[in-house]
Amino acid sequence: MEHINTANPYFGVFVLFIVTFGAFMATTAIARLISRALAAKENEKIKLSVYECGPEITKQPNRISPQFYLFALLFLLFDVEIVFMFPWAVNFKLLGWFGFAEMLMFILLLTIGFIYAWKKGALEWHNIK
Repeated sequence: MEHINTANPYFGVFVLFIVTFGAFMATTAIARLISRALAAKENEKIKLSVYECGPEITKQPNRISPQFYLFALLFLLFDVEIVFMFPWAVNFKLLGWFGFAEMLMFILLLTIGFIYAWKKGALEWHNIK
């Protein structure tokens, strides 16, 4: 018979994982048995019958404005580009003046793109009627 190595630092985590998995499975099984035992089954036919009320349903066209996609794409574009500023801010002293000039050019390009999108009306919301 082999001896179980309990000196491993992850042995406690493994035991906790096994106990948690067993408790989860037991709780799920008990909850399923109790819910099936307590469920009222005498009015099953009424629950499964078709129920309709209100005005007659009219099929509406399922059109989503392309403006929404453009707006979302611009949001993602500018949001992701702003994320690139965080590593620059962390290494600001290491990059020096060269890094500062590069970030100014980056911000200038972002600003030009933002002004272009603004002038083209991409940031205005138009309702479809």
